[in-house]
Amino acid sequence: MKDYIASAITHEGSIRVIAADTTALVNEAQRLHGMTPVACAALGRALTGASILGRMLKGYDDSVTLQIDGGGPIGRVVAVSDGRSNVKGYVDNPLVDLPLRADGKLDVGGAVGRDGRLVVVKDLNMKEPYIGQVPLVSGEIAEDLTSYFATSEQLPTAVALGVLVDRDYSVKAAGGFVIQLLPGAEEADIERVEKAIAEIPAVTTMLSEGATPKSIVERLLSGYEIDYFDDMETKYLCGCGKERMARALISIGADELRRLIDEDGRAELRCHFCNTAYEFDRAELEELLAAAKK
Repeated sequence: MKDYIASAITHEGSIRVIAADTTALVNEAQRLHGMTPVACAALGRALTGASILGRMLKGYDDSVTLQIDGGGPIGRVVAVSDGRSNVKGYVDNPLVDLPLRADGKLDVGGAVGRDGRLVVVKDLNMKEPYIGQVPLVSGEIAEDLTSYFATSEQLPTAVALGVLVDRDYSVKAAGGFVIQLLPGAEEADIERVEKAIAEIPAVTTMLSEGATPKSIVERLLSGYEIDYFDDMETKYLCGCGKERMARALISIGADELRRLIDEDGRAELRCHFCNTAYEFDRAELEELLAAAKK
């Protein structure tokens, strides 16, 4: 079954919910990066958050990037989504391994660290991208995104993200939701949202038991008349290619390309997002050098 995102708003326009099942795309990230469970959980949460933020973009060609660097052993966590919720991402250290927390759960906060910032970059195809950043709250990612919404978007928001990794390192369930109180929400709406959030099980528990993004939306908005937007498929899609890597080589400049040709006679570039390696022989590098001199 394909991953998808369901989004809805209450009929009177006071509450918005976006919920996602990202199990397949996080499995694809795991296949590409060969991560430990804690690294998979960290990247999977970030990818899920990015896919939901991508659903919020107005244009299909817009993009949003999450950059998390908390000073922990995992290094940076990067996740990117376009306006179609096609996502990609990586962590600096996919092999980081930490003991489980005292409650038996993966120590994502310990891997990510808490001494740093969450940076959200929105490229809306304008002159300059919009950049919002907040200090990390916990390094657990969902809480940090909640803080971002409250600070940068100034919308009362709750974010839940989860990744359940099996013993064979495959992903049994992954997903998340965002619920927001919109301008015009009343005190009764706040109370109902707080009650729904307090009572709802973990996202991975619901997905493991057969829940869908739509049923999660319905659970969060129980008692409300709901207006749905179109569902959107979400998937892991890198979009790299040799032409893009060639442009990266040209961008290093003629002098550096000349040194590369003289010293190595070849080059290999590996994509951060999908681990695909692209090789360039001497003749190809000479062509790129000529292009760099123009």
